[in-house]
Amino acid sequence: MHKTPLHQEHLNLGARMTDFAGWDMPLSYAGIVEEVATVRTKAGIFDLSHMGEIFVSGPAALGFIQQVTTNDASQLKVGAAQYTLFCNESGGVVDDLVVYRTGDEEYLLVVNASNTEKDYNWMQKFNSHNATLRNTSQETALIAIQGPESLAMLQPLVDGVELQTMPRFHIARCKVSGMECLVATTGYTGEAGAEILCKNADAVSIWNAVMEAGKSVDAKPVGLGARDVLRLEAGYPLYGHELDDSTTPVEAKLMWVVKPEKGNFTGREKILKNKEEGPSRILIGLAAEERCIPRQGCKLVDGQKEIGVVTSGTFSPTIKKGIALAYIHPEYRAANTPVGIQIRDKICKFKVVKTPFVKTAM
Repeated sequence: MHKTPLHQEHLNLGARMTDFAGWDMPLSYAGIVEEVATVRTKAGIFDLSHMGEIFVSGPAALGFIQQVTTNDASQLKVGAAQYTLFCNESGGVVDDLVVYRTGDEEYLLVVNASNTEKDYNWMQKFNSHNATLRNTSQETALIAIQGPESLAMLQPLVDGVELQTMPRFHIARCKVSGMECLVATTGYTGEAGAEILCKNADAVSIWNAVMEAGKSVDAKPVGLGARDVLRLEAGYPLYGHELDDSTTPVEAKLMWVVKPEKGNFTGREKILKNKEEGPSRILIGLAAEERCIPRQGCKLVDGQKEIGVVTSGTFSPTIKKGIALAYIHPEYRAANTPVGIQIRDKICKFKVVKTPFVKTAM
């Protein structure tokens, strides 16, 4: 099993560890409910070093990225970033990712940990432009600080950029605790925050410096359990739950990151056909009307009729009710539509709601 450079730090902090995509990662430290509250009210510190980092560079870099992603990377100025998708020839989502423009002819792609090797091989398959591809995942650590106090807490460690005036979805080269890093104003919680990309060799020093700085705002380390609750409260999809190789951006309500007007890209025609014909299912948010906790795989029902399935579900400690993302027949997509979820031998009452479930800074 893979271990991040911070593995021993997690053990020293008493973390409960879990296998995630072949990595031994912290599930929780003090407990999921407490960690969610820490991020929503103060600042949480995450080890995300299992994520994949792939650089694309050279004169052909932009043309290649335009071919393999759905968003329009030509709109990115140096230092800017965008959320986007890899789609296959059938229009299904290979992965969702963030593209950062780190130089005139250089881009950083941060992809899901479970898909890093798959994504890199898929990119090579389509690299007829002969762009330079470098998979730096095994030599890169990623530490995220998320929450309303995160940027002010982190600023004393950072030289070269003013975090609180740095726009959301931007990236800059700077020093953190004296070490060369990339710092991005991105995240997966819905809160303000930053993500630090550094060399593996510098990860422990930076982690400890961030933990020390965090004492000023009572920041705490946060595990993957709370991270999943936070992203679900924010209404963010997760690959392997809401997204997979057979799910289209139309179904996942991600057409806002699909830009057909930019020209041809992999999956374009199939995606447009799916949009024109209309999807047979659509992603929606559901909130409980009674005390129930939905889980992935639970069936959505209208009386005796099965109308969909839960892709992610949990109890939200922030709004104190069960919430879910689910695929449902389009006729049930309107807000406030009553829906039943079969949880074991009980049908629990839910209603369709707009996401995010929790009002956040982003």
